[in-house]
Amino acid sequence: MSDPTTDKPEGVPTRPAGRRKRRRAAGAHIFVFLAPALLIYTVFSIYPLIESLRLSLFDGLEDGTAVWAGLDNYATLLFDPNWATQFWRAFWNNLVLFFIHMVVQNPLGLLLAALLSLAPRFGSAYRTLIFVPTLLSVVIVGFIWELILSPLWGVSETLLGTIGLAWLYQPWLGLESSALATVSLISVWQYVGIPMMLIYAALLSIPDELIDAARVDGLGGWSIFWKVKLPLILPTLGIVAILTYIGNFTVSFDLIYSIQGSLGAPNFSTDVMGTLLFRTFFGQQLQVGDTHMGATIASMMFFIILVGVTIYLALVQRRLQRYEM
Repeated sequence: MSDPTTDKPEGVPTRPAGRRKRRRAAGAHIFVFLAPALLIYTVFSIYPLIESLRLSLFDGLEDGTAVWAGLDNYATLLFDPNWATQFWRAFWNNLVLFFIHMVVQNPLGLLLAALLSLAPRFGSAYRTLIFVPTLLSVVIVGFIWELILSPLWGVSETLLGTIGLAWLYQPWLGLESSALATVSLISVWQYVGIPMMLIYAALLSIPDELIDAARVDGLGGWSIFWKVKLPLILPTLGIVAILTYIGNFTVSFDLIYSIQGSLGAPNFSTDVMGTLLFRTFFGQQLQVGDTHMGATIASMMFFIILVGVTIYLALVQRRLQRYEM
C-alpha cells in the first residue's frame, strides 16, 4: 500500500531534486556575493545611524557618564533659544540650497541631456567635459573658486571687465546677501553632470518605435521632446529630484566647509545642518564639543530626509507608476 504522506495526486507535476538543489545553490551564491557589500554598509551606515539615535537619547555628565534624557535633547534643539536659532537657520539654508538646485541644476541637466540626445555628434566629448567636475575633490573645487572670486587676486572682475560688466562685480562670497547663492551655484557647476547623465540615459532608453510614430504624426525636434520624451522620463525626473533633496542635506557640508569654513561665514549666512553638526559634535573655537547634541542634530537630519522621501514615495512615485501603467 502506498504512503499517503509521500504520494502526490495524479496530474500534479513533481519538482526534480536537481532543480531544488540548483535553486538552493543559487541562493547561497547570491548571499556570498552580497555579503561583503552588506557588511560594509552595515558597519559604515546602519551601525552609525543606530548609534546616533541611541546617543541622542542620553545626556553626558561632567564625569563622563551618560544618563537617560529621552526626548529632552530634541526639545532643547527645537525650542531652546541658544540652539533653536542655529538649528532653524541651518535648516532654512538647506531649503534654500535645495530650491536653487531644483530650479537651476536639474532644469540645466535636463536641457543638456536633451541637447545631447538631439545632437549626438561629439556628444561623448561634451558629456565627459560636463561630468569631469563631478569627479573633482570638493576641496580642489572650493579652493579654485575662492581664487576665481577673490577680490584681491581673483580673475572674475577682470573677466567681467572684458565684456563691459565690471560694475557688476561684488565680493559675492563675503556678503551675507549673496554668499549662500554663490556657494549653491558653485555646487550646481560641479554636480550638474549627475542629473544630466541620469536623464540622458533615460532618453536613450525610449524605444525608437515611439519616436518614429511621432514623426509620422507630424512632430519633430522639440515637439517630440516635450510631447513624447518628457512624459516618459518623468519617473527619472522624480528620482533626480529626491536625490537632490537627499544630497542637499548630506553632502552640502563638504563644499561649504572647504569654502566658508565650519562657521558658515560670513556671519553664519552659509551655515547648514552639516556644518552645525560638525561644530556641535567636535567643537569649534569657544564651543565645546557635545556628542549627544551632535547625535541629536544627526538624527534630526535623518528624520527630515525620511519625511521627504516618504512624501515623495506616497504622493509622487505612486502617481508616476499609475501613469506608466
